[in-house]
Amino acid sequence: MRIVRVETLLSRGPYAKSRHWKRTRKTIHEAVSRCCWPPGSRSFTIYPESGKKRGEGNGVLPIKREFVQHLRDKGWAIEGKAKNALGQHVGDFDAVIAGPDGPIVVEWETGNISSSHRSMNKMLMLLSSGLVAAGTLVIPSRNLYKYLTDRVGNVQEVEPYFPLWKSIPCEIGLLEIVVIEHDRTSYDVPKIPKLTSGRARG
Repeated sequence: MRIVRVETLLSRGPYAKSRHWKRTRKTIHEAVSRCCWPPGSRSFTIYPESGKKRGEGNGVLPIKREFVQHLRDKGWAIEGKAKNALGQHVGDFDAVIAGPDGPIVVEWETGNISSSHRSMNKMLMLLSSGLVAAGTLVIPSRNLYKYLTDRVGNVQEVEPYFPLWKSIPCEIGLLEIVVIEHDRTSYDVPKIPKLTSGRARG
């Protein structure tokens, strides 16, 4: 998997320039690069079928398997709870790690566009309140999105909101969007399975 764009929406305060953030950011980006398909390969090759119709295209949940494993190996809490300085629970995230200025949180988008907005709103609220130090949303590019489950959140649909999110009052905090994309396409690889959880399909 490759990163095709990193959009920094907020970068304020001393932590944004700290070595700790540089190392943490590098770890997040390395975790993205670990994602591969088919399993065991050294790159991410996707079956190029549109996900517009039911039963077609690729699922989304298995994509982040190596991402999650890499962060777990680096000490992140997976599906963890971010806590403030008093140890109070302030939010659930795909991955959380404690930092010198507060929790660093990551959300990997596997839901629809409404889910993307909920993730961003949650991170923005906590950042503006000083309850987390940094937040990252990992989201598919438009080019990857067209091969995935229909209506999965993607950067093209959230980009119109960048000016609004950048204007949120926040004296200290970091917020980035990492845009991901496959390395290549091929009809010789299996489709990524769609997992079912209740009525949600991923």
